[in-house]
Amino acid sequence: MILTVTDFGVAGPYLAQMHAAARVRAPDIPVLDLVADLPSFQPVRSGYLLSALAPEFPSGSVFCCVVDPGVGSDRGALIVHANRQWFVGPDNGLMAIAAQRDPQARVWTLDWRPERLSASFHGRDLFAPVAADLARGTQVSSTPIEPGRMIGADAPPDLAEVVYIDHYGNAMTGLRAATLPADAELLTGRQRVTRAHTFADVQPGTPLWYTNSSGLAEIAVNQGRADRVLDLEVGTPITVHATEAGDA
Repeated sequence: MILTVTDFGVAGPYLAQMHAAARVRAPDIPVLDLVADLPSFQPVRSGYLLSALAPEFPSGSVFCCVVDPGVGSDRGALIVHANRQWFVGPDNGLMAIAAQRDPQARVWTLDWRPERLSASFHGRDLFAPVAADLARGTQVSSTPIEPGRMIGADAPPDLAEVVYIDHYGNAMTGLRAATLPADAELLTGRQRVTRAHTFADVQPGTPLWYTNSSGLAEIAVNQGRADRVLDLEVGTPITVHATEAGDA
């Protein structure tokens, strides 16, 4: 399958245009919208969410990744093969964490260009057609490079910041919950948030953090909005405190 990963939002024609561009070249392969409301113009933070979401999908899945504030500039375009999945998108850090987490990752600069390439919509004109070709197993003109040459290759493996806020006001961090001590508390600047298994473990209106369905540490308020109660936004720094291990 092909999965779109964008900051477009669902309004407007953009997602449908990307679907159409992919289906023209691969009519029998489903195209799904994985996430369309990534933080606008923030590819590096979005990369932490992408790398957490991708393992849920089968080997051979193709992620068409378009958080691209540098579209039309001289920024590069990449194909990445990591954890038996494909990623195609701009060289701006969006796919770097996915590559970083696979020691066997392979990376290519994307050399192919279509006859029609708009200055402002490479998602439709460049990345969607390449995603379709990768899904079909068609060779794409590209040049191998070392993964360390990707922009964002030196990013920290976990990011102690809010990277995404969902419809309910829950704040996903760039921290993998499995890397945190069992007794870790998350300090948001205004409040120390304790760990719970799920929402019902705390009273309504009480903040908590938990391991979300993609393995990230997520901050929530039971039956409330963590972003409003705790004054959180994308980029808010998070401090990890554990009774035994001290601050991190």
